[in-house]
Amino acid sequence: GLFRQSAAMLDVGLGLVNTLILITSSWMVAHAVAASRRDDMRAVRRFLFLGLGIGAWFAVFKLFEYGQKISHGITMLTNDFFTYYYMLTGLHFIHYLGGVGVLIYLVLGARPGASARYKDILESGGIYWHMVLLLWVFLFPMLYLQGVR
Repeated sequence: GLFRQSAAMLDVGLGLVNTLILITSSWMVAHAVAASRRDDMRAVRRFLFLGLGIGAWFAVFKLFEYGQKISHGITMLTNDFFTYYYMLTGLHFIHYLGGVGVLIYLVLGARPGASARYKDILESGGIYWHMVLLLWVFLFPMLYLQGVR
């Protein structure tokens, strides 16, 4: 009961927007990988930049959400649900920030005549970014949709 009541205090719309942001960003990274297989490094750079730019909105909305919760006195110590909420979304956010760092590295390395090593790193970085999305796809229903009736 406590978990359902606490989950109902989360903004499902905001969680859904963040889900769509990460899906779209991940899609752009997939396009970048496909472009690298065609040796179109200009497209790789463009798609990575789009993926990074779209993905940056996740942080904006997540930090807004954290701020909103904290301003209403909802912290990690409020109850067990919010302990899990902050820990799980916080761990996800740390992995998200790592992914942003990887995308920045990949954007900076995307240039004509890129080595096979760069393309391997791009594919690995893309997999990591997709994993960040996949983690969120599990967290969103587990936390946000639990309170929906």
